Amino acid sequence: MAWQRPDGRQANELRPVSFELDFTRFAAGSVLTRCGNTQVLCTVSIEDRVPPFLRDSGRGWLTAEYRMLPGATPERQRRELMKLSGRTQEIQRLIGRSLRSTLDFGALGERTITIDADVLQADAGTRTASITGGYVALKHALTKLVAAGELAAMPLANEVAAISVGIVEGEALLDLKYEEDVAAAVDCNVILNGNLDIIEVQGTAEEGSYSRSQLNELLDLAETGIQDLLVQQRQVFDD
Repeated sequence: MAWQRPDGRQANELRPVSFELDFTRFAAGSVLTRCGNTQVLCTVSIEDRVPPFLRDSGRGWLTAEYRMLPGATPERQRRELMKLSGRTQEIQRLIGRSLRSTLDFGALGERTITIDADVLQADAGTRTASITGGYVALKHALTKLVAAGELAAMPLANEVAAISVGIVEGEALLDLKYEEDVAAAVDCNVILNGNLDIIEVQGTAEEGSYSRSQLNELLDLAETGIQDLLVQQRQVFDD
């Protein structure tokens, strides 16, 4: 029997996506990103300093932090205080790598950007929503700096968006929600830039293995979804 998607979507259909700008007051840029029932608050902080290895280089830096809030899942998640889990460290490094790919650090100057991705509600796809929404928050913050005359030009060199794909009951699916994520035989996260070039692909067989042709099918599916996400990101700033 073919897999029936819990929310009735087609195999190649994204969950409803929205970006709510200025969700918080004090951040340089903020956006509440909704991907179905997954909700991630992405905020941007900008400091006029850089790590020691970049001092006097004229170049900036970007880093990211990711946290799952205690009430984000049916069972309370303990706060990660003194020591981060391996999963949290891996995700925030992924977010940082993905968003650094968008920047011209020379044009940014000696500033450090910190992206905070806080998961308010989790229904799978939290890391990909953090990247997709993090880019919107980043562009929003930088647009404000340019408008204020603090930056001579927009230091964004490219766009970025991310999506999950997987194989469930032999079928390739786009944008997995929780029930699909836990049932998937293959689970992939795909990050592409605005040219649809690959930033990163994380693809794991949860049981057995998968073929090159299946990987190609998943990448094609992810590309279709990311094209849609890029359009929705652009519409935030076109309105």
